Amino acid sequence: MKELIAKYREKGFKLTPQRIAILKFLDGNTSHPAANDIYRNIKKDYPTVSFATVYNTLQALRDRREVAEITIDFQKKHYDPDLRPHHHIICTECNKIADVFQDYSEALRLPYHIKDEFQATANHVNFYGICKKCQKIKKGGTKLCA
Repeated sequence: MKELIAKYREKGFKLTPQRIAILKFLDGNTSHPAANDIYRNIKKDYPTVSFATVYNTLQALRDRREVAEITIDFQKKHYDPDLRPHHHIICTECNKIADVFQDYSEALRLPYHIKDEFQATANHVNFYGICKKCQKIKKGGTKLCA
C-alpha cells in the first residue's frame, strides 16, 4: 500500500482517505468495475464518501492514463486498471468482463485506402458470448447471474 501511495504522490495526485480507498480497490482488480461498484464497496468503510467523489476520481485517473475507461453499454462505464494492451470478452447475459491477452494486430490490418488517411495507434476488440456460469444457469432454466 505504501508503494501505491508513493506512486501517486510522486505524480502529484492529491490523496485523501477516500481516494486511497479507490486506488486500493482498483489495484490488481480484474473485474472491470463500474463507478457504482467501487462506490458500494468503499462506502462500507467510508460512509460519508459520495458517488461524485468516486466518479471524479475515476475521471482524474482516466485523464492521467492510470485507468482505461471501457464502454460496454453507453449507460455504464467500466474501469480497467490494467493498462497493458489487451482485449475483452463480455457475457451478454450478466455483463461480466474478462481480459483477453492476445495480439490480433496482424488480423486487424487496416485497408490501404484507410492507412493513407489515418495512422492507427492502437486497437481494441470486444468479444461477446455467454460465460460458463450463465450457460449452466440457462440450461437449468433459472434466473441468470448478475
